[in-house]
Amino acid sequence: MKFIHAADIHLDSPLSGLSAYPDAPAAQLRGASREAFSLLVDRAIEEGVDFMVIAGDLYDGTWRDYNTGIFFCKEMGRLKRAGIPVYLLFGNHDAESEMTRKLDLPDNVSCFSASKPETFRIEGLSVALHGHSFKQKETTANLAANYPAAVPGHYNIGVLHTALEGYAAHASYAPCTVDELHAKGYQYWALGHVHEFQQWSGSSTIVFPGNLQGRHVRECGRRGAVLVSVDDEGATSVERVFIDVLRWEHLHVDVGACETLLEVTRSIGRALEGLLAEDGQVPRAVRVTVQGRTKAHGQLFGLEVQLRSEVLAQIAAIGNERLWLEKVRLETEAHVDAATAHERLDAFADLQDILADAAADPEFTAQLQSTLSPFAAKAPLDLQPLVPLIEQIRAGKLQGLVQEVSPALLAHLQQGEGA
Repeated sequence: MKFIHAADIHLDSPLSGLSAYPDAPAAQLRGASREAFSLLVDRAIEEGVDFMVIAGDLYDGTWRDYNTGIFFCKEMGRLKRAGIPVYLLFGNHDAESEMTRKLDLPDNVSCFSASKPETFRIEGLSVALHGHSFKQKETTANLAANYPAAVPGHYNIGVLHTALEGYAAHASYAPCTVDELHAKGYQYWALGHVHEFQQWSGSSTIVFPGNLQGRHVRECGRRGAVLVSVDDEGATSVERVFIDVLRWEHLHVDVGACETLLEVTRSIGRALEGLLAEDGQVPRAVRVTVQGRTKAHGQLFGLEVQLRSEVLAQIAAIGNERLWLEKVRLETEAHVDAATAHERLDAFADLQDILADAAADPEFTAQLQSTLSPFAAKAPLDLQPLVPLIEQIRAGKLQGLVQEVSPALLAHLQQGEGA
């Protein structure tokens, strides 16, 4: 037999961090989660799977648009006509959703109870699925501890929405350990909640499939579900199924060998082309971070806006229907360090000392905050979370800003002196 295991679909969840950028592909972004889910249903029908498991967070919290639920019912209807049942467990986001409680789903969809662990059997396949949905978002009890014993003579699947162990990036809902899951004696654990793919082998096969569609730049790389196959001896194999329709990438480009802005932009262009070597048909939303100790560091100082325009030009040449630029970040370092500057020129050494003292000078930082605060106050609300500097200005934490700018300023002046 074979089945699809998916989780963390977050239907109609907005892709965040994009509204500040006018060149964003708005239509693609709005419909990304729906399109990805439709492709998953397509794949299930094409593969002729015996059933599908959704391990939580089908919906996205307090989102109240019932069109989201109607869309899900339509996709479930497609699976019903193909003879594919679906076993749905509700996670923390579903527990907040009105649609979870009110919408009547097609009869091929079985929902795990939120009151106690529940078991569904597929007798023709000798399969038993065990699960316990979230009744409320803040479910911090170990739900797995009360899951029933494995059904003898059946392939037992535990369906669980959990933070498991060691995932500090995710709220610690329904925590448990890998060893606890192995000890249950189930053949497979279909997990949800953690948005990155992870698999453990042993007495049980334990899998987080990751989320179906990346929603922001912290969810980079290929996304999708897993296709699970079980042979006549009960051996389990897991194949990742990539169906994301817009992929986030964080591209780190080392420009240590570059000496000019032109060389930097061309180096970025080559790296962007390389992204499309795999799944070239999938559009990418890309954050570019420029790194390295480079002679171009001084020339790049203060030119973030121009560099973004240069990168956009590179993307236009590649084909901007497949690439979209989210942000460019500069994290280069001066090729000639401050110690060398001190030896070469006393004036630079004096400036270096002044800048070092300025970072710890309360009068200077107060004056700097007074100058920058009006600009921070005028920043659009949707831009503020994307620019940590705005919060630093408001909080008066400008020591880091001075320390960050100082080496770049010295390198910029050195370049002018050298020319």
